[in-house]
Amino acid sequence: MHNPVLDSGGGGGLAFSVALGGDSDSSRRPAYGMVSNDEPATVSGSFDDVFSSPRAASRTLDGTAGPDVSGSAIGCGNGASGSGGDLDPITSTSRPNGLSTAAGVFAPVTISMFSALLFLRMGFAVGQLGFLLTAVELFLAYGIIILTVLSLCAVSSNGAIEGGGVYYMISRSLGPEFGGSIGVLFFIANVFSCALYISGFTEALTNVIGYGDSFGGKFIHCVLVSIIILCLCLLGAGIFAKTAVAALIVIVAAYITFLVTVFAKHSTAISIPKDNTYAYLVPSNASDPDSEKIVDFNQTRTALYTSFSFDSFSENLFSNFTYDYSTGKSTDFAFMFAIIFSGVTGLMAGANVSGELARPHISIPRGTLQAVFVTLLVYILTAFLLCLTCSRDLLQNNYMVISDTNVLPSVVFLGIFAATFFSSMSNMIGASRVLQRLAQDKLFGMLLTPATYETTTGNPVISVIISWVAVVLVLMIGAMNRIAKITSIFFLLSYMGVNIACLALELTSAPNFRPNFKYFSSYTCALGAISTAVMMLVVDASMSAVAVVLLMLLIMILHYQAPIGSWGSISQALIYHQVRKYLLLLDSRKEHVKFWRPQILLLVNRPATCCPLLDFVNDLKKSGLYVIGHVNAGTLDTAESTLDPLQQVYPYWLSLVDYLKIKAFVELTLTESVRSGIQQLIRLSGLGAMKPNTVVIGFHELHASEAVLQETHLLKDLKFSKIGRSEVVEYFTDLNAHTDRLQNYEYIQILNDVMNLNKNLVIARHFGRFDRELMLKAGGKRYVDVWPSHLFKPEDNGLRWDNSCLFVLQLACILSMSSKWKSATLRVFICVNSLQDMHVQEQQLKLLLQQLRIKAKSVMVPWDHVVAQMDRGSGPARNIAEFPKPYVSGINEMIRRNSADTAVSFLNLPLPPPLTSQRAEEYMEALRLLTADLPPTMLVHGLSSVISTAL
Repeated sequence: MHNPVLDSGGGGGLAFSVALGGDSDSSRRPAYGMVSNDEPATVSGSFDDVFSSPRAASRTLDGTAGPDVSGSAIGCGNGASGSGGDLDPITSTSRPNGLSTAAGVFAPVTISMFSALLFLRMGFAVGQLGFLLTAVELFLAYGIIILTVLSLCAVSSNGAIEGGGVYYMISRSLGPEFGGSIGVLFFIANVFSCALYISGFTEALTNVIGYGDSFGGKFIHCVLVSIIILCLCLLGAGIFAKTAVAALIVIVAAYITFLVTVFAKHSTAISIPKDNTYAYLVPSNASDPDSEKIVDFNQTRTALYTSFSFDSFSENLFSNFTYDYSTGKSTDFAFMFAIIFSGVTGLMAGANVSGELARPHISIPRGTLQAVFVTLLVYILTAFLLCLTCSRDLLQNNYMVISDTNVLPSVVFLGIFAATFFSSMSNMIGASRVLQRLAQDKLFGMLLTPATYETTTGNPVISVIISWVAVVLVLMIGAMNRIAKITSIFFLLSYMGVNIACLALELTSAPNFRPNFKYFSSYTCALGAISTAVMMLVVDASMSAVAVVLLMLLIMILHYQAPIGSWGSISQALIYHQVRKYLLLLDSRKEHVKFWRPQILLLVNRPATCCPLLDFVNDLKKSGLYVIGHVNAGTLDTAESTLDPLQQVYPYWLSLVDYLKIKAFVELTLTESVRSGIQQLIRLSGLGAMKPNTVVIGFHELHASEAVLQETHLLKDLKFSKIGRSEVVEYFTDLNAHTDRLQNYEYIQILNDVMNLNKNLVIARHFGRFDRELMLKAGGKRYVDVWPSHLFKPEDNGLRWDNSCLFVLQLACILSMSSKWKSATLRVFICVNSLQDMHVQEQQLKLLLQQLRIKAKSVMVPWDHVVAQMDRGSGPARNIAEFPKPYVSGINEMIRRNSADTAVSFLNLPLPPPLTSQRAEEYMEALRLLTADLPPTMLVHGLSSVISTAL
């Protein structure tokens, strides 16, 4: 079936292309985006049959094997970029042999949140802060943690969870840019936390054994401990799971001995450890107290354990900041918060092993919340009992106060070793799992490829080794309390990411965000994000700024580097949410001429012939709406397939827009009549108040224009375009071979339709070989010319400005304001009949341009010799077709004589004849004569007011 089509000529235009259901090559193209490349999918059987097995989502609807579609709404893939594995429904994530809530979540989280703080730093914290401020900081830290846990529970109960822990949740919720950057920070936080706990373990171990700085010093001791942890982690997460409950039992036993001590031990003097060198400083000259102080370990320093004493409690009620004897730094509220918060950051320990949990979407919320509330109660009780039984001097000068005062110190040491050792192991496993998932998702290209290697049991040994190397580097920082501050910053930033992820999902009102966990809201998410940000500034503003800059840098890198995953990006959901809201606020009834901008619908028939025009209109839109419209021939009734054929070709148009790097929307329609198709595009393109007000159409040439589209005209392959450049070029050059041409009268009908639909009309000619860079380069075309006068209303010429004249001037001014056209000079040409009027009209034009704030050069052109070609005996001509050909040729020659250095010319469009007129052929012939041999030309007819002189 052949349909008449409108030729785009050298500059675009519009037309029908042969329907995709017919015999053209287009109909035999692979159905891009469909479930099968050979034939459309059909539904056979019930939906229960389709999704009855875990592999159902990787099949076509008719049961045949289809492409892998991992990452869809039904589940998440296991492979790289979230698209390499089979899909499982949410209910199929249960693993019969996986870890239980108690062993997999509650025990690891509880142990990690006790970590080094409970037995090693709680007494010091109470001694510096006093009971009241200790309670305040604990409630503050746990407030942030609980808010984050609520967000974590919501995200983790919203779908299938696999390996990768929190990183997996955030990346699949927020997309690769935000998820990947937060994942990197979470990896760093786990590494620092692992180093922190190793440092605490080593500190306790050396105190017990008494080696101190021997055998290479503390750093070597820490490295040796880290090697033991590395060996255990290389054996797999099974060791971690099997020892979790046992380690928790040891910690509980150690804490019971602490409670027994509180009630059973009497008042006694406790030695100050030799690690506290500040306590053993004495004047070098005994007779001079102001002399230089030196360390003297020959003396005996003790502090009092008072047992139950209200005097001790009153003494320890308020803060008394001194110094941290491990670093020598003065303490304050922020310093102590960093120590407390770094000790309770283990809430992700259960989520870190999400891939090994039997029911992660149930175990993570339940086990994490239970662990948080249990540890909070234990910490408050511990602070109260320490204030009640220990002197201030003892609390401030002995980090090991709980073990040194204990009736069974060996059991406490076992508890310290279990808590710190297991927590460090937990963090190393968590860091390795995050790194492995980052590598599998290929967010950093081939850089992390070695980290994807794993044993037959699934243990990522290379990731574990890399994490261990990072831990050793962190251990070089030194003291435990120094590492604690950095750890707190990175964990706070990671927690802020979790809260933001949940907040974004909640705010977008995405229908598929319906977590099983309901005890959260947008307010808890926002409060959690704000509180983490504030506490980051409290802990260390400068270090927090560095961490945020690192986060922003990672987001930018991943924005350009990361492959497009099938996880879905929260940015798109947020954009949709905001755009819909603002479109509703954008009321067409409130439009004002002061804020008018061109909103252009470019009607395109054969893009292969008009790529330069596509690029030119992109410069002309001035941050306005730009829609590329195309009419396909045919209807759904005549298509061979029951599917809409436009779905198959739409991706090619989107890829062309991407490769040309233009900011435009694409609108396609399917009709039997080109005229009705264009009417559809004009009426329905856009949305709300963002609808085209100007229609640009290519000139109707006598002969079809040659295709100019080549691969060299397109950008290099883009990561987000699934269609290659060569395939795009092939498709649109094939499209040229399957189009027929419209008749002149049909073209005139379309021009009249545009104006009757109250749209400004622009006809573009001679843009087939237009090259902006070549024209505007040094020594090239330097001017944009405007002929705003009605050249075919000689009696009204001069400076009688109507809406159409001002519209021509406005379009040219907008083009000159574009960054790519700033090197060109705008020239405004006014035709004058006599030398006497030239000076007056030039002054009037300059005044008008000044009032309109248009920077342009005014040029007066005598045209009395052109007006002389008019036949004075005949009546006034109403249409260009009624003017004598010598007159039209004279105007053409006058424009050509002044356009030697012109890149683009703007002319007033002579109105087309009415639909009932039989002068279509004469009109088109006169337009061809008018624009013959001119530079690229825009024939413009404006209907509405577009320029304002008001403030």
